[in-house]
Amino acid sequence: MENVWFLAATWVGLALVATLLAIWLKISTALSEIVVGTVAQLIIGVIVGPNALGSSTAWVSFLAGTGAIVLTFLAGAELDPDVFRLKWKEAVVVGLAGFVAPFLGAAGAARFILGWDVGPSWLAGVALSTTSVAVVYAVMLELGFNVTEYGKAILAACFVNDLGTVLALGLIFSPFTLRTVAFVGVSAVLFVVLPIVTPPFFHRYGGRVSELETKFILLALFGMGGLALWAGSEPVLPAYVIGMLLAGSVGKDHLLIRRLRTLTFGLLTPFYFIRAGSFVSVPALAAAPAVFTVLFFAKMFSKMLGVFPAVKAFRYQRQETIYYTLMMSTGLTFGTISALFGLSHGIITPGQYSHLVAAVIGSAVIPTLIANALFMPIHLRRVDPGEPAPATTPREAIRGGTDHV
Repeated sequence: MENVWFLAATWVGLALVATLLAIWLKISTALSEIVVGTVAQLIIGVIVGPNALGSSTAWVSFLAGTGAIVLTFLAGAELDPDVFRLKWKEAVVVGLAGFVAPFLGAAGAARFILGWDVGPSWLAGVALSTTSVAVVYAVMLELGFNVTEYGKAILAACFVNDLGTVLALGLIFSPFTLRTVAFVGVSAVLFVVLPIVTPPFFHRYGGRVSELETKFILLALFGMGGLALWAGSEPVLPAYVIGMLLAGSVGKDHLLIRRLRTLTFGLLTPFYFIRAGSFVSVPALAAAPAVFTVLFFAKMFSKMLGVFPAVKAFRYQRQETIYYTLMMSTGLTFGTISALFGLSHGIITPGQYSHLVAAVIGSAVIPTLIANALFMPIHLRRVDPGEPAPATTPREAIRGGTDHV
């Protein structure tokens, strides 16, 4: 029991270090947690042992998975239904471009440049086609774009992009079984009933110290997550859809959203981001850096080649278009999920997994750093009455009221 608490203290200590580094370096805490996880696994692994950080223990995996699910739900809940209806064409065009271009580009690079077999090449295309809802939402929230139409349009395009990724993963690699039919059927019923039942239920029984609303949401997320996993899908996808469906009710309850953010960013997401970084094998990368380089730039070039003209078609200014494109170029949640799926099912080797995850994490860090340092469209940020005033500079965004991300 003492080892569990010492291990928990280690993870929370790493999260605290990552937060301080984010403040000092003026970057998003989510990104610093990824880097801290990679460095911590390397150092602690050398000093104590390869499994000393406990990234694969059941309770760490559960907290990290819960963090990904709740964070994805919050991202969906931030989507304004009115904005989504207004900008659905933009979301579909940009999202599909953001999926198709890197899917084909990364798969082609893996097959014809790296010489990977057909299965691993398609898996690489799937893993590197993603846009990270977790990273984009964390950045949008931290910098105040989450309350703007611009930020919500980016999140909507992220959803379409990752929907394409999940569908590709399922259609190419997952067998279509009766479990799949059951999952689709239950999901269809729940997605119709949930938006109807939730508002009156919360109105009648909510607003109490017992936090009924949080328990209800977690029940829906865990239940659908378990059903998705049972059917061979991924728990994060129904979480995002549930968030979108409840955006008109839960998403407008600022107090409930703040309480969920406190739970998510204070406890859960550090485990997710640090764990994602800890899976990168630095020795494997050092042994074959060219593989990482090819995969990373294959994603970056193909993603930008597809997204930039798609965004530009909707008459954004140059700075806004570049920032939009760089945000859409990030990857993490579904990228690591796809890579882990490939490793677990014997589609890719551990070495290929390390290079894929490293490329995915690199795409989460580098485009975000460049976007926030050089192309942030500060003029688009607005104050939402239910939120702290957004910062006007990256330094203020870190030191102000949103530094919990």
